[in-house]
Amino acid sequence: MALGNITQVSEFILIGVSDRPELQVPLFLVFLGIYVLTVMGNLGIITLTSVDPRLQTPMYFFLRHLAIINFSNSTFIAPKMLLNFLVKEKTISYYACATQLAGFLVFIVAEVFMLAAMAYDRYVAICNPLLYMAVVSRRVCLLLVSLTYLYGFGTAVVVMPCVFSVSFCSSKVINHFYCDIMPLLMLSCSDTSVPEIIVFISAASNIVFSMTIVLISYVNIVLSILRIKSAEGRKKAFSTCGSHITAVAVFYGTLLFMYLQPRTNYSLDTDKMASVFYTLVIPMLNPMIYSLRNKDVKAALKSFMTNPCNHCKPM
Repeated sequence: MALGNITQVSEFILIGVSDRPELQVPLFLVFLGIYVLTVMGNLGIITLTSVDPRLQTPMYFFLRHLAIINFSNSTFIAPKMLLNFLVKEKTISYYACATQLAGFLVFIVAEVFMLAAMAYDRYVAICNPLLYMAVVSRRVCLLLVSLTYLYGFGTAVVVMPCVFSVSFCSSKVINHFYCDIMPLLMLSCSDTSVPEIIVFISAASNIVFSMTIVLISYVNIVLSILRIKSAEGRKKAFSTCGSHITAVAVFYGTLLFMYLQPRTNYSLDTDKMASVFYTLVIPMLNPMIYSLRNKDVKAALKSFMTNPCNHCKPM
């Protein structure tokens, strides 16, 4: 059934982060700064890991695609959000809303599994270092990344039409800054039990499956590190995983809090704050978490800024 045939609403109104007029310009400046840092940081990671010969390893290959995902997810959300801070009519068309939700689903699911792929990469690097380049070969890297994007796309294909299969006839005001699942379902005047069940099963299975990969990887990593006799060796091994552990803890913690809470405890204000975190703040922080503490990336950045013409050998 076509989307336009199952609703009486042709457009929605996005309330935004806050509906207080005096906060619109300050919030615009804050989120513009966040988005600019997100774009600069992630495009910087994409560029450096593409052209610098020292960053042509599986770890940086996955990091490049995490940056692509972070940049894409923020770009589906932030421009419309920033525009709405400056205009009175904060409308979004029905199909633009559906597209925004679909894009968000593709990249948020892709990020979940990209973090799992990165955990597996660290597991092989630390637990089987002699076989690392053979096990995590270029072919395996391409396969894992392709499956990550395909699974994100498949999730969007299933979940987005399910959400928009309900009838929106009571209100068109979305108490959010983008078209998210639960705020949309709360506008429906038809039964939403089936879409809610499908969304919950999808979110829970994605998080549990990917977290299982992460936990198994890191349990084995910790056990392997503890067997290292040298204190310096243990410190070096832990340092290679510290950034990823930080990013995983922040990202999964936010998702677990948001999507696995009981419906009776659901709050749109809480939803908005959590959404700001994983759609805008985390994509801004990831380049700093993974790169500013990384000597190889710092050296690559310094070299690139000094003589960008020398960096011409993409992976």
